[in-house]
Amino acid sequence: MYKHPLLDRDKMTPQQALDVLIEGNHRFANNLTTNKDLHNLVMMAKEKQHPFVSMLSCSDSRAPVEMVFDQALGDVFSVRLAGNIASDKAIGSLEFGCKYLGSKLIVVLGHTGCGAVKAACDDFKDGHIGEITNLIKPAVRLEKSILQDRNSDNADFVQRVCELSVQVQMDEILHSSEMLQDMVAGKQIAVVGGIYDLVSGDVRFMPNAVGL
Repeated sequence: MYKHPLLDRDKMTPQQALDVLIEGNHRFANNLTTNKDLHNLVMMAKEKQHPFVSMLSCSDSRAPVEMVFDQALGDVFSVRLAGNIASDKAIGSLEFGCKYLGSKLIVVLGHTGCGAVKAACDDFKDGHIGEITNLIKPAVRLEKSILQDRNSDNADFVQRVCELSVQVQMDEILHSSEMLQDMVAGKQIAVVGGIYDLVSGDVRFMPNAVGL
């Protein structure tokens, strides 16, 4: 768990923020999670939030980011949408988390076996779900290495689309937000992508970071 006080967060670099997450995920995956004084954290954070990371992740109930990275109350400004899609509202939330709350890092976190990615692979549409899959479909089109069985029954295809979608969402965040572009250029923040493995509990950060 990242330790307070706030001054340390102000001095944190994007790389240090990433290191904190890597260490926290190692604890989680190895059942070494830290004890947290939740009542004290409630008292410390009751007047102001000061997260060190803003995270766009999937709504999947098996992938709560505070647990996956062994963080606590006030550490993560969490934006959760099915398929970790970079919708306009998600990007606005990330802008707020970085510029006005002081996050040093944006993480776009996908995960194995993602239902939203599978839905996009199958061109599934029902209700407003199509609004989600439409933002993942660019990754389906980008995946050109698998020519047969391009659907959710093909685990390799789903995984490739999942990874490409993380990159698509990162690109959309930076393409759509001059605010975040400027913060990356000024080395105030960085943007990284990762994939959480539902089986092992490990997060694999992808080699496509921007700003590190």
